[in-house]
Amino acid sequence: MAFVQFPCSSLTLRTTSRSVFTATPISVSPKFSVKSSANNKKTKSTNWVASFNSKSLSFLLSGALSLSLSLTGVGISEAKVGVNKPELLPKEFTYVIDVAGFLSDGQERRLVQEIANIEKDTGFKLRLLAQNYPDTPGLAIKDYWQVDDRTIVFVADPTFGNILNFNVGATVDLDIPRSFWSRLAGKYGNIFYWKEKGEDASIEAAVMAISNCLREPVGPNNCSEVK
Repeated sequence: MAFVQFPCSSLTLRTTSRSVFTATPISVSPKFSVKSSANNKKTKSTNWVASFNSKSLSFLLSGALSLSLSLTGVGISEAKVGVNKPELLPKEFTYVIDVAGFLSDGQERRLVQEIANIEKDTGFKLRLLAQNYPDTPGLAIKDYWQVDDRTIVFVADPTFGNILNFNVGATVDLDIPRSFWSRLAGKYGNIFYWKEKGEDASIEAAVMAISNCLREPVGPNNCSEVK
């Protein structure tokens, strides 16, 4: 089972295995010596941001879904110990688990119906967990939702500022451009958006954007806009 983690970072990433993610290295020709220093500083800064975001996502997912190592190869052992609280799971199966209480009953019902329609129409499985770490069912959701390569696990958690975090199955990754997830997090997950409009608005907007994306024909320009 292979998954790709997408934190709120615009860095383009390549995956080499299920467990390790590495940033594509940047090479600079020696003849551009004037720009070399600036590029090196920019690269170091970008790598630092990627490292911070990677640890942030690993921190979240150590309580939500212990599926992989971080993007820079920093293991989950550096994050907090994974939470496993099956008692926080709903008694009946549902696509949406809101332990944080971000959603009203009506909103939750609408999202459950939308996610059911997505799965019926596209075959992809979107699953939503709204949490405030460490109050989360954690590792228990993997078996509860039967997470596989066609699953998108959407973890809504404001712990590190950007509320939108995604774990994307390998089959989904083949059809959906990776840039879509970072653009989605940047548009609807940033702290200014959800602080002004509410966590619920951010979650609903993200689900509808994912729904629109998954319904687009696969091609060079699919999911080029976050709708």
